[in-house]
Amino acid sequence: MSRIVYLNGEYMAPEQAKISIFDRSVLFGDAVYEVTGVLGGRLVDFEHHMARLKSSLGKLSIPPPIDREGILAAFRELVRRNGIMEGLVYVQITRGRQERDFVYGTDLQPAVFMFTQVTGSSTSPYLESGVSLKSAPDIRWARRDIKTVNLLGQVLAKHAAHESGAYEALMVDPNGHVTECGATSFFIFRDKTIITRPLSNDILPGVTRRAVVALCERDRIGLEERSFTLEEAYAAEEAFITGASTFVMPVTRIDGRTISNGVPGPATMAMRAIYLDYARETVT
Repeated sequence: MSRIVYLNGEYMAPEQAKISIFDRSVLFGDAVYEVTGVLGGRLVDFEHHMARLKSSLGKLSIPPPIDREGILAAFRELVRRNGIMEGLVYVQITRGRQERDFVYGTDLQPAVFMFTQVTGSSTSPYLESGVSLKSAPDIRWARRDIKTVNLLGQVLAKHAAHESGAYEALMVDPNGHVTECGATSFFIFRDKTIITRPLSNDILPGVTRRAVVALCERDRIGLEERSFTLEEAYAAEEAFITGASTFVMPVTRIDGRTISNGVPGPATMAMRAIYLDYARETVT
């Protein structure tokens, strides 16, 4: 099956999809994006992903070139044409193109493109061993609540993590407190309580993170949203990351230090099962 992508209302082969060198996403990273998981050929948490996309566009004053119904139809068509049973759909909306200038025009036509990728998160081999993290200084810009394509801070941190043999980067602020991971939200577990950093401009409002927090409240699972240090993460009984393409994934090592007994813990695996039940019940 040949891969099909979407660009400005048309479906085409990847090699046919082209945007201008004057597009502001190319020149300034002036664009936002969203990633939605796919389970059983259907979309996971679509409405919350669209709410975050709308928020990101609004905070950057980028007018949406396509509405919710248009994105839903395109996502479903891409999943169908590419035969995706488990994976993700990516959408990016740019401010548009103009002659290079830091000051953007108010009459630009945003560009939008989408594509799919295959993953195997529900049967990942890391479920047996857990993943390892490598800490890194959080050098990203100050508006991490906006899901922009300005990702060099994450690229550098994740590359350093990869070079060290780790799965993901764990970002640490100048005060020694954990913010989140390079592309996922981060949680620790201790004293029968799941702990994660509270929402602010310092972290992305993760859609899977939101679901986990809501499920903890629904099932009366101990939850605390507060800042915590890297040392607290080292000393956690369990740890896990969440994301659209990872769901809930156990963490068993940070900076080469073993978390507890070095195997995925029962609280993490229970949370994963609860989340996957929720995801399968709420697919679009």
